Amino acid sequence: MASQQGHASGTNAHTSADGAKAPFPPFESHTFASQLVWLVFSFVALYLIVSRLALPRVGSIIATRENAIAGDLAAAQKLRDESDTELKAYEAELANARAKAQAIGAETRDKLNAQAEQERKTLEDRLGIKLAEAEKAIAVTRASAMSNVREIATDAATTIVQQLTGVQPDAKAVDSAVDASLRG
Repeated sequence: MASQQGHASGTNAHTSADGAKAPFPPFESHTFASQLVWLVFSFVALYLIVSRLALPRVGSIIATRENAIAGDLAAAQKLRDESDTELKAYEAELANARAKAQAIGAETRDKLNAQAEQERKTLEDRLGIKLAEAEKAIAVTRASAMSNVREIATDAATTIVQQLTGVQPDAKAVDSAVDASLRG
């Protein structure tokens, strides 16, 4: 039982003899001063570790990141400026190419129009020559036909007068009548 009592007294160290519980150890007044000393010692040690080791590392990491970000932003701005310059040069070249294409198109159109006009004039000249030849051929054919018409008209008039009257008419009288009729 003594062992049980020793065990019981070891586990109930925080209880008083009358069965009341003892206060929480950090709040016990007889250990308060030593706790304050250890608190100050721990705080100073933690402060020194943080201020000498952790904060410089964190500060250098932040500075390194800021420098990297600033460098990246500067590089991005430089690339943006270069791309803007290249875009302006591209647009200028494109406008120049469009102007050249329009000039070439206008020149080609003018050449083709001049060539078409020349071919039209050549064709008109050829057609004019052919028309003049055709008019000459028509005039010759008409003259030939008119001479044949005169002979046919003279023969017909002579035959008609002979058939109606039974007498052969005078050739000069028939010729003058046919000529008067053909003139209008």
